[in-house]
Amino acid sequence: MNIGSFKSVGGQLLGSVATATIDLARLGLRPVESTNDKAPAFEIMVLNVAKRWVQIGALWEMTSNSSGEVFYQGKLDDPSISEPLQIMLFGNNEEGFRVVWNRPTTRRENLDGTRQNRRKATDDGFGTGNATDNGQLSEPLNDEIPAF
Repeated sequence: MNIGSFKSVGGQLLGSVATATIDLARLGLRPVESTNDKAPAFEIMVLNVAKRWVQIGALWEMTSNSSGEVFYQGKLDDPSISEPLQIMLFGNNEEGFRVVWNRPTTRRENLDGTRQNRRKATDDGFGTGNATDNGQLSEPLNDEIPAF
């Protein structure tokens, strides 16, 4: 879902992001000068109510595995919003960027990093648990606090 855009204005990348509950009308992308491979490509800046630029996020340069297209991925985060907003920017400096948001999906992985199988394993090596197949406790809990 497209939720905003950035374009070059006077040599600076300026833009906005808007959703049903967020309206960030004055955003800027400040390039990060670093030799560290893990450094972000841009800091995301917002013009606050006191007309000062403050950082609310960062973007890292990524490359699509399927198309080879370069894009930027990061998040907006500020105490005024309920949770971080994961975003991606597609485009370029000359034509501008569109800001895209997708609802994150939980990825199910095993402890070794392989993708989790959706079928329930019959024996996981941990023995039997204290819950039935429908999630109910198989025996009552002993909730007494032991004396010391």
